[in-house]
Amino acid sequence: MPNPNNILHQVTKPARYTGGEWNSVVKDWDKTFIRIGLSYPDLYEIGMSNMALPILYELLNSQPDVLAERVYAPWVDMEAVMRTAGIPLFSLESKRPLKDFDIIGFSLGYELTYTNVLNMLHP
Repeated sequence: MPNPNNILHQVTKPARYTGGEWNSVVKDWDKTFIRIGLSYPDLYEIGMSNMALPILYELLNSQPDVLAERVYAPWVDMEAVMRTAGIPLFSLESKRPLKDFDIIGFSLGYELTYTNVLNMLHP
């Protein structure tokens, strides 16, 4: 799989996709039993204001055998570049494809994001 970091120069606001924020959790993928993709079907900036995701993120990552990583819907420029480069939707922490997670959960704050769920699940 191509490295998602190699396409960031082609989009506006690449910081949306880099991760590494204060208090983000990076665990060893191979040393965890359950891997959960916590997804928000909208832009990073909008999803960061949703209180459900950080609460679940902290609770899940406090368990030693559980890994939880965040996934947000890309903006149209990033989505186009990702599709052209053959890069699937990925998590912020490890840059792993969403399909690699054992469980994918979505926080749905309002009905207008429902269609974004379908777009995020599209290969």
